[in-house]
Amino acid sequence: MRNLKWMIPISTKHKAFLWGGFFYFLLASLILSGCRKNEGQGTAKVPESNTKDFYRAADLSSWPEISAANLSFFKADGEEDEFLDILQDAGINTVRLRLWVDPAGPHSSFSEVDSFAEVLHNRGLKVWLSVHCTDHWADPSNQEIPARWSNLSFAELQDSLYQYFARISAQIQPEIIQIGNEINPGLLMPFGSRWEQLPQFRSLIDTASSAIRRHSPDSEIMLHCAGPTVAPVYFLDLKDLDFDLIGISYYPIWHGKSFFDLTNVFNNLDANLKQGIMIAETAYPFTLDWNDWTNNIVGLPELLIDTIPASPAGQKQFLAEIRAQIEAQDRGRGFCYWGGELIAWKGPQGENASPWENQALFDFNRKALPVLEVFAP
Repeated sequence: MRNLKWMIPISTKHKAFLWGGFFYFLLASLILSGCRKNEGQGTAKVPESNTKDFYRAADLSSWPEISAANLSFFKADGEEDEFLDILQDAGINTVRLRLWVDPAGPHSSFSEVDSFAEVLHNRGLKVWLSVHCTDHWADPSNQEIPARWSNLSFAELQDSLYQYFARISAQIQPEIIQIGNEINPGLLMPFGSRWEQLPQFRSLIDTASSAIRRHSPDSEIMLHCAGPTVAPVYFLDLKDLDFDLIGISYYPIWHGKSFFDLTNVFNNLDANLKQGIMIAETAYPFTLDWNDWTNNIVGLPELLIDTIPASPAGQKQFLAEIRAQIEAQDRGRGFCYWGGELIAWKGPQGENASPWENQALFDFNRKALPVLEVFAP
């Protein structure tokens, strides 16, 4: 409501005086503003990240394995459609893929990831490589050096790392490429321990960055840590390294249940660093039920955010809040939903199957969930 105390009647004489003064004030202002514009000072600087793509991503690393089951998928209205078509039509514009150095099997291998990345690029989707720099899962508890590099000197390791990133970036040309995955403690341990070998850790990051810049100059380079609360100190310590994007994993089960704390972290990063900010991994359950005989990671009410139920609406509410928080930042660049493809693809009695089917983007009948609406442009 307006402040009514200023709405006092003015005489005709005073009106004429005021309007005349206002006219000359307006004319002078226009002249001065034109001069300032000619001096290059007439418009506010738009943060660079706001002019770049906003990534609406899903990690679909297991899809090549799951697709072999030849299951049917359905849109929200019940009509059958292709898995990738449903996701792309919903607004997903980027797919994140996990890459291991020498995995025990075919999945997450260079051959599989390269082939899938080509499919995605041909569909007009962006590719985001999560390069684990291990032979299996990399996370804060595991940054084991690949077996093929385990007996190298540090100088030899640097050369091998350069050649590795040169090869994968030149071949795949990803829009985003991570140097490591959740590298809180370091990279290629023990050589790249952040706590015990910080100069070597930084040198390994520089080595990989150099390879990417030379062989895939249009790729954006991401450094990725797990947990928002550690992110400000973590990335401030590394801010002088050559990278474009800050990636953060956020799962309420492990990283806290306060959106207020998340806001404070984003504000801190936005104010103190030049890199774009992204949620690199997140997820939330649409139910606490299960659809196979593999224990789910989130299966108890106490693991939820108090105000957000494990329901289709709750899952959508959670991701909508994540997107809103990122979009509120000048340097917010996007988000990625992890495990959206991890339905119970081995059947209702599947063991060693999906620990995540209650957090997928499709329900137990493989029908698209409301959370997909959050990916709309």
